[in-house]
Amino acid sequence: MSLYPSLEDLKVDKVIKAQAQFAQTTTPMPAITEGTYQPQLTTAGMPGSSLYPNLEELGEYMGLSLNSDEVQRNLALVPVADNQVAVPSLSGVGGMVRPVTGADVGIRRAEIRPGLREIILCKDQDGKVGLRLRSIDNGVFIQLVQANSPAALAGLRFGDQVLQINGQNCAGWGVDKAHKALKAAAETRIELVVRDRPFQRTVTMHKDSSGHVGFIYKSGRVTSLVKDGSAARNGLLTEHYICEINGQNVIGLKDSQIKDILSTSPTAMTITIMPKFIYEHMIKRMSTGLLRSAMDHSVPEV
Repeated sequence: MSLYPSLEDLKVDKVIKAQAQFAQTTTPMPAITEGTYQPQLTTAGMPGSSLYPNLEELGEYMGLSLNSDEVQRNLALVPVADNQVAVPSLSGVGGMVRPVTGADVGIRRAEIRPGLREIILCKDQDGKVGLRLRSIDNGVFIQLVQANSPAALAGLRFGDQVLQINGQNCAGWGVDKAHKALKAAAETRIELVVRDRPFQRTVTMHKDSSGHVGFIYKSGRVTSLVKDGSAARNGLLTEHYICEINGQNVIGLKDSQIKDILSTSPTAMTITIMPKFIYEHMIKRMSTGLLRSAMDHSVPEV
């Protein structure tokens, strides 16, 4: 079963497969040698016999601006047996098929990976790691990652769950105990076991020909969706806060700053969201000014 980052990828892939299957049953396909192909002349009234179907009819499909060349660049050419058409390979994050999203770097920056990872930290010259923690439902979560801190450099993010600190299980700990454990740790080595952002999820969308994905937000919270827009199609929900755009943290930023990031984003855009009631509990007792000035808002490396 194929996986797709967005509904647009799924629909375009289905069109590609349907056209390719039709072409295969009506005209013989050339054999592929060494991963290359020779396009053939199109027979009148019949689909072209190149490895990828002609997608010009998708020019305004689902509000997107598509063409055959663009989609073909996003698909890996897979050598197959004689008389078979090439099919898109599984590639990118989670082995997903991405004929529209392609090699978009934002989806990789925003990826919420399953499983656990170990992080090794050291303290800065002030003896700090740059973290604020929050206790929720007997778990310890990262409430703030300070810019240019050891925690930021190690790739920790808002909403990550801390499972262990130097081999000690954090389940059931309060905030004070977790902060004391960090404070008592050696300056040169602090071992954390972390689960990526369990309360958050990502939604990949595509800008339409006017540059919009179809949602309205206020103070970082999604308030409404445009009917039949990419946001609605791909399951973006209202009463959720925007935590990241293409992997870049936007918590605490003004709406005008978020708008600038959205407007300069590529056509494919991945937004990380968190339900309102969890988000507000996560940032409880933290001022907007602190979130804006102290939070790490850098673009993560991939």
